[in-house]
Amino acid sequence: MRTNLYLKVIVEHDDKETPERLGAELCRQLERNFMVRDAEMTSYAPVED
Repeated sequence: MRTNLYLKVIVEHDDKETPERLGAELCRQLERNFMVRDAEMTSYAPVED
């Protein structure tokens, strides 16, 4: 069986850290640690405080 899961992740980060890099690292960790077949970041949206 295969299931698509859609997650919303909110992260706090320094201005130096890009959302693309954070997303890539999260995907890499999911694939490595949870035997995820494929992970991708499709978009991001900044959050105003």
